[in-house]
Amino acid sequence: MLKRVGQTEMEKNHVTPEGAMIRIKDASYQAPFHPGLEFNSPVHGNWNIVHTGMLMPETIQIYVCADNCMRGVVLTAAEMNAADRFSYVIIEEDDLLNGNLEDITIEGVTDVLKKLERKPKAVLLFTVCLHHFLGCDLKMVYEELDRRFTEIEFVRCYMDPIMQKTGLTPDQKLRKAMYDPLKVQKADPHIVTLLGHNFPLDETSDIKRFLKKCGCELREITTCDTWDKYEKLGEANIFLSIYPTAKYGAQTLAKRLGREHIYMPASFDYEEIKQQMERLAEILEKTLVSEIIQTSEEQIETLNVLIDAQKDSYYEKEVEACEETIKKVREVVGDTPIVIDYLMHPRPLGLAKYLLEHGFCVEAVYLDGVSPEEEQEFYWLSKHAPKLELRATIQPKMRVLPRKHEEKVLALGQKAAWFTQSPYFVNVVEGAGWYGFDGIRKMAELMIRAYEEEKEVEDLVVRKGWGCESCI
Repeated sequence: MLKRVGQTEMEKNHVTPEGAMIRIKDASYQAPFHPGLEFNSPVHGNWNIVHTGMLMPETIQIYVCADNCMRGVVLTAAEMNAADRFSYVIIEEDDLLNGNLEDITIEGVTDVLKKLERKPKAVLLFTVCLHHFLGCDLKMVYEELDRRFTEIEFVRCYMDPIMQKTGLTPDQKLRKAMYDPLKVQKADPHIVTLLGHNFPLDETSDIKRFLKKCGCELREITTCDTWDKYEKLGEANIFLSIYPTAKYGAQTLAKRLGREHIYMPASFDYEEIKQQMERLAEILEKTLVSEIIQTSEEQIETLNVLIDAQKDSYYEKEVEACEETIKKVREVVGDTPIVIDYLMHPRPLGLAKYLLEHGFCVEAVYLDGVSPEEEQEFYWLSKHAPKLELRATIQPKMRVLPRKHEEKVLALGQKAAWFTQSPYFVNVVEGAGWYGFDGIRKMAELMIRAYEEEKEVEDLVVRKGWGCESCI
């Protein structure tokens, strides 16, 4: 039975935080909160499948679903000024009762494509829950579309929220499907491709700086503005992924093309960053040695760079720079309470641990579950910061629980800002292209700026797709 949470001031005053907030020492790994009815806050800076799909150049998206589901995705396309790359096929009740979903999907997509003056290089075709419920033969659907439009690649995408809690999520499936059109081609040992992320790596990131010194090129879908550039992503000899939901797709592509894949998740742990960079250096060195044997000795200097990069002195300098920067932040922020949310960075507990180790006053972390990648951080915090509060973001009580703090609060992330109504916040999602030691320093610098400059919370956090062009 549904229980009314309450709307009047009297009712709000009787809502307790039990079930929506818990101290980490009392929380269960990986599910600190019981599942149930969910609340959706008006924070929309995180990217959804529409935003991510738009990264594929010279493509359009076609959604085949009922109009109630269509409302959200079509608004997303409009709000990012990309409505010209978005089409849809509406499924009505009569179609389900009297029609054939295979025919409706095929003919609807065909009608959309025939009306286009210029055909796209690829179509991201999104099927939905109804296709699962009615047992639609999607294999036949795609085979027929491939036969009718031989010059167009059809990318198999899904908008099936019924699958959110088990198996791969629509986001994971999409980040894999976006690279399915890449063909097997000759690998270039001097090219590395970063897969499955939404934001280009900063030019000063550890990965980019390292590859540049080695005479190698980093390619990313985020910088592809033509189909030709997109197809050349497959020329890489090494594939990287840094975002958790990108890992599955990157592994799948690397296996299909017979390439090496390295998962290098953005971290706040110095030793983990060092190990990841050493792994990249090791594999790259092996690749370039093979290339030298086959061609010339022109890359010897590059290999020397690789060796130097693995010396402890290199990492000591990087760590020292991080320590100096975070010390400056501590001097500015002092004992100001800090709240963090999982949308700002996929390692919110790792960030909390890092800040606590450096003397900051971390009050709470907003999340709804604990990632397996943060198991060690969860138990470390349970032991060393038992009073740290975990706060849900989708628990219904969060709609009415107080969102004001009497004292100044520094919020790291949009949800943390909205739930505390703090104008002092770092306006970032998904790590914003940070990586490694450089990423830690970038975050630290933004913390100082956020602490000193107020922002309009209600105006900024409602904008869909942080970093996208918005018509709001």
